[in-house]
Amino acid sequence: MNASTPNFSAKALRKTVLDMAYAGSAVHIGCAFSIIELLVVLYRNHLHYPGNDPLAANRDYFVLSKGHGVMAQYACMRELGWLHNEAFTGYFSDGSLLKGLSDSRIPGMEVTSGSLGHGFSVGVGMAMGAKLRSTEQKTYVLVGDGEINEGPIWEGALFAAQHRLKNFMVIVDENGFQAMGKTQEVLNLGNIQSKFESFGFEAVTIDGHDEIAIDNAITQFWASNSTAPKALIAKTVKGKGVPFMEHNNIWHYTRLDQHTYMQALEAVAGNAL
Repeated sequence: MNASTPNFSAKALRKTVLDMAYAGSAVHIGCAFSIIELLVVLYRNHLHYPGNDPLAANRDYFVLSKGHGVMAQYACMRELGWLHNEAFTGYFSDGSLLKGLSDSRIPGMEVTSGSLGHGFSVGVGMAMGAKLRSTEQKTYVLVGDGEINEGPIWEGALFAAQHRLKNFMVIVDENGFQAMGKTQEVLNLGNIQSKFESFGFEAVTIDGHDEIAIDNAITQFWASNSTAPKALIAKTVKGKGVPFMEHNNIWHYTRLDQHTYMQALEAVAGNAL
């Protein structure tokens, strides 16, 4: 793939995720599928990497605090030319470069995440550093709706609001599930937009699979005169794009076999996403 012409289509990225998951007998497919459109829009339209360099000093920061969705980010990094095919065909094999959670040793990944709740506060620190340096860098942190049960999320949110980190945006993947069940049944946080607003954020709720809505919301946030940090609440479907995975939490930990792999590929290939 030519890095100058990345193919940021949801269909292409979902196929890459399926190929990786099958090659490595990996889990967390549904978790990756719910954030595909969010990453498509971020990498295609908003994240700034001068010279297409994931280590550029004045790059924007993207923190995948929901580290188990990492296959979706790997798929984007492949399109950018930051990762090569060998890393995908050998996914999860002995000596594999790529792990099942975000790893800061991979250029383009800002944090090692997987211990949920921590990436958010790291991102807040990055935004604070950019503010102190008076740079134009923006920080985006993607969290899961189950992840925001964690206390460090709300400590970081208070800090971001206190210091008016208008360069900070949290994106909440509200797919309604976490590892052990529905988020409302495990720990119901109520209206997530209202929750972040009560912590001093400028917030909006959108369809997390509507690329135009995602793009418009992010653009409007950065055009806002508010000095408050931003919260984009994305209503999503866990397993989006493969009917037998959608809203089916078994695909948090289920692995593909040859039959389900072929079924999923067929569903993605016939999907207009």
